[in-house]
Amino acid sequence: MKPFLILQLRPEADASDDEFRAFLENGGLTADQVHRIRLDQQEIPADLSLDDYSGVIVGGGPGCVSDPPAKKTPVEAKIEADCLSLMPQITDRDIPFLGCCYGIGILGAHLAPGSVSKERFGEPVSASACRVTDAGRRDPLLANIPDAFEAFVGHKEAMQHLPKGCVQLVTSATCPFQMVRFGQNVYATQFHPEADAQSFEARIGIYKHHGYFPPQTAETLVAMVHAANVHAPANILRNFVVRYRR
Repeated sequence: MKPFLILQLRPEADASDDEFRAFLENGGLTADQVHRIRLDQQEIPADLSLDDYSGVIVGGGPGCVSDPPAKKTPVEAKIEADCLSLMPQITDRDIPFLGCCYGIGILGAHLAPGSVSKERFGEPVSASACRVTDAGRRDPLLANIPDAFEAFVGHKEAMQHLPKGCVQLVTSATCPFQMVRFGQNVYATQFHPEADAQSFEARIGIYKHHGYFPPQTAETLVAMVHAANVHAPANILRNFVVRYRR
C-alpha cells in the first residue's frame, strides 16, 4: 500500500502528537502506512511526488488563513505557504485530499481568495449539529453516515461562500459549509473528523489562552465534550482511507 501523506500544522508538540494519534486510530491506519510531516519543524521535500501517496490529509491548527500577513508569525506564514504550494497540483489533478478544519481554509484560499474570513460562521468550541445535504447522501465518503450527526468544532474563520467547482456535502445552522468537495476527490471539512473526546479535552487545555473561549470555562467545555454524541465524523475519515488506499 502507498502511504498517506499527513501534513500537520500545530506548533504545540503535545497537540500535534495527539492529533496524529487520532488520525491513525480513527482512520484505521498504522504509523508505517503514513508519511508524517510537521510543517512547523520540517520542510516538504523538494523531490516529493504526490504519485507516491494514496492521498493527502491536512490537520488543524491555531492559524487563520484570513489573517493579514503582518499578523501571522513566521511559523504560521511558512505553514500556510507550504500547504498552498501543493494545492494547484492537488486540485488540477484531482488528487485525493482531506483537509480538516484549517484544511477547508487552505482549499478556499486557493480556489477563491477572500472566500474564507472571520466575517460570519465562526463557531465556539462545541459539538455542532450537522446535517448531510442531498449531494452528501450520494457521496461515498458519507456512506453509512446518519443524515444528522454531531461533530467537534472550534474555529474563528470559515468559508463565506462556496467556491466555483465545489459541492456542499454537510451543513449546519451556524456554519453552512461544514464539508465540501471539489472535483471528485478533493474534500475539506470545517469540523474535525479525526477528533474524539480525548483529543478535544487535550486541545481545550492546550489552547485555552488562544482566544477560542474564556479560559475559566475550560472545565465546563471538557464536561460538554465527554457528554457529546460524536461518533460519525471518524467514519468519514475511515471512509476516506478505505476508498483511496492503494
